Amino acid sequence: GEVVGLAGLLGSGRTEIANLLFGVDKPDNGTLRFKGEAIKKFSPNESIARGIGFCPEDRKAEGLVGELTVRENIILAIQANQGWFKFLSKQKQYELAERYIKLLDIKTSTADQMVKNLSGGNQQKVILARWLAINPQVLILDEPTRGVDIGAKTEIQRLVLELAEEGKSCVFISSELEEVLRTSHRIVVLRDREKINEFGSGEADEQKIMEAIAAGDS
Repeated sequence: GEVVGLAGLLGSGRTEIANLLFGVDKPDNGTLRFKGEAIKKFSPNESIARGIGFCPEDRKAEGLVGELTVRENIILAIQANQGWFKFLSKQKQYELAERYIKLLDIKTSTADQMVKNLSGGNQQKVILARWLAINPQVLILDEPTRGVDIGAKTEIQRLVLELAEEGKSCVFISSELEEVLRTSHRIVVLRDREKINEFGSGEADEQKIMEAIAAGDS
């Protein structure tokens, strides 16, 4: 597996690329390939069926359903993938929820606690749990550690690297260059929605990335 970090200034196109990869937006031109095959149908449901998960930048507005419980949020993706006419049994729902609550150390009183009442870090873990439940091949993470405490940030970074060790691929987006460097095996530098440079593991530091961005401006 591999973690590909996207680095760039605000407005460089990082989030736009994440939305394209997951099928939230459709490309105007060009080709997107998954496992070597060109993708013709773009939609979140198609992406989920392919094994692609997405943790959006605005977790409260786009990621979580605040009026649902921790359990209900965790099972959303796997239920969508299975189809809404084949409901998961309550037993299966609780088994999945409890499994990922334990695995990710989600601080919640019960699986039926309202997700809006959790801390930012634990809300982010609930979104991660949702996608881990579908055993994703690719996980797109847009600012996954924004607004969480240092402990949760470290746990999320560790989880990303563990997923790569298990053979999964991650696209990691963060406005903190130090975090991108620490978490990524390969870093793609963006400017004005275009790739302007790429660095392999150990090839880059914050200064080199900023120099690459500045060079793209010249």
